[in-house]
Amino acid sequence: MKRIRYYIFLRDVALLALTGFGGPQVHLARFITVFVKKRKYLTEAELMELYSLCQILPGPTSTQTITSIGFKIGGANLAYLTLLIWILPAVLIMTATGIAVSYIDAKNMTLSFTRFIQPIAIGFIAYAAYVVNIKVIRTKIASILTVASIIISFFSHSPLLPPILLLLGGAATSFRYKEYPVEEKEKLKIKWGNFILWGALFIGIASLGNITHSLPILLLENFYRNGSLVYGGGQVLVPLLYTEFVEFKHYLSSEEFLSGYAIAQVAPGPVFAFSSYIGVLSMRDYGVGGQLVGGLVSTIGIFLPGLLFCFFIIRFWSHFKKYRLVKASLEGITAVSSGLVIAAAITLFEPMPKDILNITAMAITFVLLMLTKIPSPLIVLAGLLAGLLLPI
Repeated sequence: MKRIRYYIFLRDVALLALTGFGGPQVHLARFITVFVKKRKYLTEAELMELYSLCQILPGPTSTQTITSIGFKIGGANLAYLTLLIWILPAVLIMTATGIAVSYIDAKNMTLSFTRFIQPIAIGFIAYAAYVVNIKVIRTKIASILTVASIIISFFSHSPLLPPILLLLGGAATSFRYKEYPVEEKEKLKIKWGNFILWGALFIGIASLGNITHSLPILLLENFYRNGSLVYGGGQVLVPLLYTEFVEFKHYLSSEEFLSGYAIAQVAPGPVFAFSSYIGVLSMRDYGVGGQLVGGLVSTIGIFLPGLLFCFFIIRFWSHFKKYRLVKASLEGITAVSSGLVIAAAITLFEPMPKDILNITAMAITFVLLMLTKIPSPLIVLAGLLAGLLLPI
């Protein structure tokens, strides 16, 4: 019976990995639909707890959330399979894209057909913000925290801001702990193995890179460091990667980076898979074999730290959250999380050209998601077709 349940779960993960367009905010809405409403693996409150917890941790939020769900259902082994199935389609797409872009750039071809992907992605995020907001904002203090996090996030894009806001939001509602019933608690036992492993790898990979100066090892260190320190998801990771790999190390041109990012918006699954693309182009001088190695080490480097952090926390989270102070703080953390979803949509909308075509593409996407059951891939494909047919 368990095997059948695990098979169904992994099949759902594979389907989400192939159709999960739009980033972690949209992924959350899909997780609610599939894992809460359809399969009833966990309650909506439990899912929001996991999502909020993963937002506090560095690394890819949607990947950590779905991996945590796998851990909750079937332990570590199912979680590892969940991670692999979830990231594989996006990693393969972005690896192939990196190899293809090398060829496209050499032939001076254009990627202008992807120009509607950004407004479509914003439509996805706006809809996800709407779904999350109506489900988690139920008190006055939650509304205040949501609005405050939107305003602060709009004026500051520091990668340290999201975890700080989440912790402050939790602190703001923690004083209401007396409103929650006392639960019987077991003695809290923290297993430090995954945290120690993360630290050992952080130091070991950096040291090995300094000694060998091998480009694959240096790439592994670059992405392991970014995966260990970046908060706020793909919208924060991308500008950091641009600064490091385009402006500082010159592994990619600005055009190559932006062209790949446009394709990353089309690809389903985690936005962090964009790292695979950068790894491929960083190793272009080593042939296709070297490019595949670059994509692999970049993928391992960007996803591994978040996985180790997640496995460290999730093992004692079910006991830790029984403390009334922690339970009360979850209301504030969830409210701020909702605000960050809305802020992400606003942040992406701000630099987008405000022409009639982009506004229309964004609005149509939102309406289709709200009023119809048209699959997300069809909406993305329609945007690509419009980019091909409509004049620039």
